Formats: sequence, structure tokens, C-alpha cells
Amino acid sequence: MKSGILFIVFFLVFADLHAQQFVLSSQGKSIPLYVSQSDFAGVLRAAEDLKKDIGRVTEVEPKLITTNNFNNEKTIVLIGTIGKNHLIGELIKSKKLNVEAIAGKWEAYLIQTISNPFPNVDRALVIAGSDKRGTIFGTYEISNQIGVSPWYWWADVPVKKQTELFVSAERQVDMPLVKYRGIFLNDEQPALGGWVRENYGGFNSKFYTNVFELILRLKGNFLWPAMWGQSFYTEDPLNPKLADEYGIVISTSHHEPMMRAHVEWQRANKGAWNYSSNEKALQEFWREGITRMGNYESIVTL
Repeated sequence: MKSGILFIVFFLVFADLHAQQFVLSSQGKSIPLYVSQSDFAGVLRAAEDLKKDIGRVTEVEPKLITTNNFNNEKTIVLIGTIGKNHLIGELIKSKKLNVEAIAGKWEAYLIQTISNPFPNVDRALVIAGSDKRGTIFGTYEISNQIGVSPWYWWADVPVKKQTELFVSAERQVDMPLVKYRGIFLNDEQPALGGWVRENYGGFNSKFYTNVFELILRLKGNFLWPAMWGQSFYTEDPLNPKLADEYGIVISTSHHEPMMRAHVEWQRANKGAWNYSSNEKALQEFWREGITRMGNYESIVTL
């Protein structure tokens, strides 16, 4: 009789623990990640990073699937932005996913486990964002929870290996309290500059994409790029394009107005940096900076 009662208690505790956790990887298999091709490029890239992160921890990368075909998968991870992912829209329409807490908010996300989200799918871990960065932050939150530090590249923080991988199944909602949060690469010469030239050939997109990723993993969104003899826009034309694709807001430092690096004026040979005597040349120089900025998400230093 006592053994029977103990078995029932054990079963109930085990069932309760299972309900509180979502299995990402177990017995040599990782749960597939679903993301839509119609979502932001930055979201697809972050989903690819989560795929790699799960592989870093378990040595078993999940499949990254960009179609709505579940291929008999009973458990899935669904990543998507409200209004950019059809499956997220279906869950909202069916009232299985309530997004009132994040809809219309700046960089907000929710993570929630849903039972029977779609026909023939038993369980889904849903990462939904209010906008591009919201979805990206929610995706990287899972990376952080499984033990991949945002500093794995910059500070060489090692990743602890696990054969079984679980995350909380409880609903999580988060959004920033400060609108812009980021990094200023100041006084970068000679230490950082020498290292960057040695390893990347300069302050180019090969280097900066790692910085963009670090900022996003830290749930930041803003960068003042290197300025000592450097021009973010001209050192590599891919720098601003990829910053915008990743979801990084670019600005320029305290003495670089209108999105123009100080070194650009030195290279242009347009005369004295003196508005009283060189007004026309300075206005043209600054106007070019705003034109070049285009529709990239930026904050202009005046």
C-alpha cells in the first residue's frame, strides 16, 4: 500500500516537473526550430544563432525550418514577429496566444509553451516579438538560459556541455526600460585597433558583425563605432547595411555631427573646419552624411 502511494506521489511530482519544463534536446535529438521567410532577416539570423548555440551545448544542432510543414514533428520551437509570421498569427487568431502584453510595445517579447498549438503538434515553445528586436531578444534569451554567454566571442567565455537540455515552460514577458542601450568604442587605439587589424584586417564588417551580435545578445540596440582614424561608412560599405539588417541603431560620436566621421573631413581636403569661413563646404559635407544614411535606423549627432 505504501509503495503504491509512493509511486503515485512520484508520478505526480514527475508530471508536474515535466509541465514546468520544455525539452529542447534529449536522447541525441534536438527539437526543430520554425521561423518564417517573411520575417525580418535579423530574426532569421538570430534563429540560426540559436540553432548553433544548441549545437554548442549538446553537439546536436536542431533543424531550422522555414516552411509551415511540420513533417510529423510533435514538439517544435516557433520563433516569429507579430504581423510577420503566419503561424504566430494563427495562434493569436485562435486565442491560443495572447499578445496584449507586448503588442505595439518597443522591443518586447514573450516566451510561452502552448499545448496542441496546431493539428498533430502536441507542444510548442513560442518566442513572439512585438518588433524585429523584440523577437531577436526573445531568441537570445533562450540562448542565455541554456548556458551560452553573450560574451562567448568577446571574452572567450566557455560553453558548458550538456546531453539533456531543458528550459522553463512558464510564460515570460520582457521589454526594456531604457530605449537605447549600447556600446561606444572609444580610445580604441592602439589595443583594440591592433588586434582588429591583425585578426580582421581592419574595422570592417567581419569584425563589426561580431560586435552587433554581442550587443543584441546583451539586449542592446545601439553603437557608436570606432573613430580614431576610422570611418564606419567608408572602411567597409557593408558596415551600415549589416548593422541595419542585424537591428543595430548607428550613431556617431560627440565630435562627428551628421553621420560623418572626423577622418572623412581630413581625407576630403575641403579646407578649414570652420563654419564662419567655410560654411558651404561644411554644409555639403554634412548633407552627404544624411543622404548616405538613407533609411538605415540611425540617431544623428548634431
